Amino acid sequence: MTDLSGAGPLPVAEPSRVRRAALRLIRRDGRAFAAMIALNALAAGAGLVGPWLLGRIVDEVKAGAGVGTVDRLALAILAFALAQLLLSRYASYLGHRFGERTLARIREQFTDRALALPTSVIERAGTGDLTTRGTTDVAQVGAMLRDAGPEILIAAVQAAFILGAVFALDPLLGACGVLGLVGIWFAARWYLRRAVTAYLDEGAANSALAEQLAAATTGARTIEALRLEHRRVATCRQAIDECRGTRTRTLFLRSVLFPIVDVSYVIPVAGVLLVGGVMTQGGAITLGTVVASALYLRQLSQPLDTILFHLENLQSSSASFARVEGIALASQEEPATASASVPADDRLEVAGAHYAYDGGPDVLRGVDLTVQPGERLAIVGPSGAGKTTLGRLLAGVDRPRAGTVTVGGVPVADLDPDRLRERVILVTQEHHVFLGTVRDNLRIAAPSATDADLHAALTAVGADWVGDLPDGLDTDLGPGGHRLDGAQTQQVALARVVLADPHTLILDEATALLDPRTARHTERALAAVLADRTVIAIAHRLQTAHDADRVAVMQDGRLTELGTHDDLVEAGGTYAALWRSWHGE
Repeated sequence: MTDLSGAGPLPVAEPSRVRRAALRLIRRDGRAFAAMIALNALAAGAGLVGPWLLGRIVDEVKAGAGVGTVDRLALAILAFALAQLLLSRYASYLGHRFGERTLARIREQFTDRALALPTSVIERAGTGDLTTRGTTDVAQVGAMLRDAGPEILIAAVQAAFILGAVFALDPLLGACGVLGLVGIWFAARWYLRRAVTAYLDEGAANSALAEQLAAATTGARTIEALRLEHRRVATCRQAIDECRGTRTRTLFLRSVLFPIVDVSYVIPVAGVLLVGGVMTQGGAITLGTVVASALYLRQLSQPLDTILFHLENLQSSSASFARVEGIALASQEEPATASASVPADDRLEVAGAHYAYDGGPDVLRGVDLTVQPGERLAIVGPSGAGKTTLGRLLAGVDRPRAGTVTVGGVPVADLDPDRLRERVILVTQEHHVFLGTVRDNLRIAAPSATDADLHAALTAVGADWVGDLPDGLDTDLGPGGHRLDGAQTQQVALARVVLADPHTLILDEATALLDPRTARHTERALAAVLADRTVIAIAHRLQTAHDADRVAVMQDGRLTELGTHDDLVEAGGTYAALWRSWHGE
């Protein structure tokens, strides 16, 4: 059930891994779990006394006992019923507390694992799958832990005690009751063999639908501009049809299970009454024993109803738990493990690098490049030349199919994420503003930064507008607060880079949303702030290349030219043609 193929949805954990994960969660709160089981057992035991005492009343009345005897037995029934109520309520209270604490651990664990996922894994899987797992699937697991789990546990203990009580009264009547439940056993087995797969398919269809809806919402303006509404609507309808089909499949399974269960409840009671009536006439057992056994089996329908009612939730929650736990497997899609080696220096070296996306043709073909510490390198070339792909390899986002990409002699993609981000940061034109204040958004990069540090970083990237905000650094951003435009969002992201102070900064059109004058000012300010740091700029604005120490020209996945701006213009090659075109010559 685990898919580690690389492209496509995130993996799903196999049942054995899900069971181990569940046991780990139980062990972390073992005392509460044990107390919950003990209280449920006591409540189930108290519930068994009532039918037995009612059988005693029948036998005592038949033997000629008076009203006093009946009253004492009736008061005992009432006392045990009250005890069962109190024990069940407190057991349920403990169960809900256990469920909430365990759900909090699952959420924290999911967040840690999601943040640790390699960027390439998230990009291949799509944000819809990850979002669905973090919302719908985690909520489904929470509902199981909070509601379905404790109720199933209570019902299972009650059912076991009730069947044990019937066997204790008379083994033959107990056997009749168990045989009458065989239909439920067969129906449940038929259901369970099909339910997990059906619910996993339903979860995958929900993820695909979320991905399509997110894409349509994010690109709404582009869709409208290109008049692609009908095509997008058709794609979303297809995803909805697939969701409806998987949902219909799970509904069919329940429509078969529940009617069989309803009929099966009557059979044990009828069997016990028939067999018990014959045995009573022969004097083998008393009428009170038959009445008590029938009441026990009639009482059995309540816990079985609870178990079967939550069986659907249990199966869908198990499928959701497998999807949530599968996040831990996603990092295994990357073949190498984090390296404990420490780079000797900050020199970046690319040797014979080849790279292809998802088994397609190579988009990089034998690239060789050395970037010295403190150098400012510009990478230019036509669209589709491989500039962004090379930047991703230099940043450790992807690893080459062949060849090496190292920093200080250590493969970049093998570095521990924390150590990697201390040395290399990739900044693209895709930025995000987190819910919170301006200060919160900046301190993500440097939690210990002072307000003076924050203002200095904002000044370095030209974000003077922060001083005009109503509450300055304490201004809330996002929905319900101040909304930043694209250029301001980009400046906040660049200010984070200044605060992070990496040894190597890779800018992939990171100033694309700024106007040319502001962009050039920002790039020069960054270069001044990050003096003695390596800056690699992937840009279409050739003014960036003019200011760089060296220029690398990419074409058809190959590095075709490398040198200073003046040397390349004088050489009259591809870069010279791009420079002349940039100036309209």
